[in-house]
Amino acid sequence: MSNVYLSLGSNQGDRELWLNKAIDLLGQETGEVLLLSHLYETSAWGIEDQPDFLNMCVQLRTTLNPFALLQSILDIETSLGRHRQVKWGPRIIDIDILFYDELLLQSQELTIPHLFMQERKFVLLPLAEIAPALVHLVFNRTIAELLAACADELEVRKLPV
Repeated sequence: MSNVYLSLGSNQGDRELWLNKAIDLLGQETGEVLLLSHLYETSAWGIEDQPDFLNMCVQLRTTLNPFALLQSILDIETSLGRHRQVKWGPRIIDIDILFYDELLLQSQELTIPHLFMQERKFVLLPLAEIAPALVHLVFNRTIAELLAACADELEVRKLPV
């Protein structure tokens, strides 16, 4: 079984509903969901003229290899109505693989650890909530350390339970 950390986001329709549906499908299709962060709200990153995002991170355990996991995630996104039209555009659901065990992987389809996570507070804050001591293998720093050093000035608001 492999230990995986994912980032989830939504900025279309009932954002919390889409995140919950994605979590349910991840549990059914990819493995056991172990930990969930709180929800965090932030303005859109990349293309700013769009609705605010809800973001969170999830830890799960899976028997799928990284490429099978990616395909399952893409299938889940599609089943929930995701259309890939504009990079960084609005989306019902977005699921990114952040870490897969201690794997370093760079291919056309997939890069692990996620290539830009260290630059995005909307990823680091929820990830630090569930895995502050997790070490980023490229930077040899914990998630808490990466968060403290992150220059991203985008406001990220933790939502009440």
